[in-house]
Amino acid sequence: MAKKTTKRKAAVWAVDPHTGGIKILPLVQEQTRQRIEAYARQHYAGRFLRLDIRFRGPCCYIDAYREPVVPPGWPPNDWNMTRQEYLERLRNTPVHLCRLRYFGQDRWSLAFYTYSNEKYMPCTFRNGSFWGTPEEGFEVGATYLYD
Repeated sequence: MAKKTTKRKAAVWAVDPHTGGIKILPLVQEQTRQRIEAYARQHYAGRFLRLDIRFRGPCCYIDAYREPVVPPGWPPNDWNMTRQEYLERLRNTPVHLCRLRYFGQDRWSLAFYTYSNEKYMPCTFRNGSFWGTPEEGFEVGATYLYD
């Protein structure tokens, strides 16, 4: 009786740019924060009041705060806040821009915040790649900084 032989396929490892990553060390956090802030000042001056750049594990979250545009007479008199209180509340409400995931050096993946379902959705950078720099990630998220 002949023995049946089967060929075993070699394992293939794939990197998912939207899971895992490397914990971001404090020095890299500070360098990344400085790079994003410098890029934002140079290319988006006047479109935001301040940025909030936070790090958690392998992720960097970027939010912006904007000067609100509120029509005259808003909010209505029957609201329980003055116009000034309302404006202050809006000034302190973040606009979520994006989440970057760190894989070393200038190798980051990107997730764009979608307000339609209120979560970060994996996406590519503008060049069509899943990998890019913090500045390129900010550029995608900055969509929300246009009027």
